Amino acid sequence: MNLKLLSENLDDYLASTEIIDADNAEICALADELCAASADETDFIKRAYEFVRDNISHSADAGRTEITVKASEVLRKKHGICFAKSHLLAAILRSKKVHCGLCYQKLVLDDDEAPVLILHGLNAVWLSSCKKWVRLDARGNKPGVNAQFSTEKEQLAFPVRPEKGEIDFCEVFPEPDFCIIEHMQWNKTRAELWHDLPTELLFRCKN
Repeated sequence: MNLKLLSENLDDYLASTEIIDADNAEICALADELCAASADETDFIKRAYEFVRDNISHSADAGRTEITVKASEVLRKKHGICFAKSHLLAAILRSKKVHCGLCYQKLVLDDDEAPVLILHGLNAVWLSSCKKWVRLDARGNKPGVNAQFSTEKEQLAFPVRPEKGEIDFCEVFPEPDFCIIEHMQWNKTRAELWHDLPTELLFRCKN
């Protein structure tokens, strides 16, 4: 996929923001720890990705009712839905000056019980060693979901099925889409959010 950066200013993909609070002390300490154990930048990106994928539970998988949004909150609570986990991965990488953005897909929530199209969040990261952006999905693996880090072949949590109306959006957002954050902040519990999951991005590039 040919990814499109929504900002021409690459510094926007390094910024610490209200949601992606890359300057948070706990996030910086974790990034320092992961970086110290890494052989190079690519290894650091892989370690950061696998930490979020494997050590931060997906809220639905863990049966957690609380909604986490900010990266530091996700780290502190140790759980989040797909969007929240993408915020944390971006914050960890940005704290070490690795360019990272947010990407989205439109997927069927559940083929049998909830065959409705909703948005799913993941990341795009600049691999300087390969001179390219790659998408990584830290949603968290489970039976039927096997996302992996790769510099060659993309292996996301959910391959898109166009025949079911699913879509891969090509944009790389420097900040989370506003519509998604609104839905996460409006709803008080994950159960409420599950009945009000975002279905459309506020902003899209014209093809």
